[in-house]
Amino acid sequence: MKIRPAWILIPAGLVVVIAFAVWGMPQLKAWLAPPPTPTMTAMHTPTPTRTYTLTPTKFYTPTLTRTPRPSPTPGIGSKWTSPVEYMVMVYVPEGDFSMGSDNIRLDERPVHTVYLDAFWIDQTEVTNRMYALCVAEGACQPPTNSSSRGRSSYYGNPEFDNYPVTYVGWDMAEAYCRWAGRRLPTEAEWEKAARGTDGGTYPWGNSPPTCTLASLPSLGYGKSICVEFTTAVGSYPAGASPYGALDMAGNVWEWVNDWYSGTYYSQSPASNPTGPASGDYRVLRGVSWGNNVDNVRSAYRFGGNPTDFNYVLGFRCARDAEP
Repeated sequence: MKIRPAWILIPAGLVVVIAFAVWGMPQLKAWLAPPPTPTMTAMHTPTPTRTYTLTPTKFYTPTLTRTPRPSPTPGIGSKWTSPVEYMVMVYVPEGDFSMGSDNIRLDERPVHTVYLDAFWIDQTEVTNRMYALCVAEGACQPPTNSSSRGRSSYYGNPEFDNYPVTYVGWDMAEAYCRWAGRRLPTEAEWEKAARGTDGGTYPWGNSPPTCTLASLPSLGYGKSICVEFTTAVGSYPAGASPYGALDMAGNVWEWVNDWYSGTYYSQSPASNPTGPASGDYRVLRGVSWGNNVDNVRSAYRFGGNPTDFNYVLGFRCARDAEP
């Protein structure tokens, strides 16, 4: 019997296992090893955008909270506060009223019925503080004079923030109202807001003026002096108009939108009149603290040079009612 070498007796399967252990182990380790940790590449971090903070001016209100729009069904006594400078406005409903007077001046004749759409009008005259906001934003020119009658420092003086702005011409008043999202009232709107629909002589009715009803210089020759200068707006609540408008007699004259004509009433349209198409003067209403008490009547009208700047000239604004 032929004897084979001992290594021949090693089973073939064992040979395969030994071979794999010698030559295949590195490949097995590589296969079983976890994947390499990825290398993080630095990302570009954008430079943050620079922000700017506006430094509020002396008169600037940094945070304005927008108020709701007027009620869709307002009525007499309704009020709305503008979110621009917090001016309170009063509502004047649509309808007819009697405009003018047959008693004294020719330019107030004839008395005629006028229909007006509903509108809102500022409850008071625009104040120094309010006007300064418009100046601070570059939309208005400063008053031509910062003093006032009897006061060397008026506009810009915190003591008189709530007093009517003065030394403003018609263009300056119109620019302010436009900045505030409003407009100057028409002459007809101003008169209706002042006297209502019953033809009252004064904003408060037909009783004679007193020192508690309006900012007046005096009650006539030989009578006591009421005021010598402008007063804070809203100081005469007893003299309010039927719609709640204040200071529509005395304090300062008020610019309105219309051109002035002494004969306009004889040709005025019956619905929403806006005055003559052109002219040399703009209408002023409401008289001032320095005028004769006989001129305090709500129908009294006057033509002023649009470029006049005076310590008795101010204004208020209006806006259309919501459709």
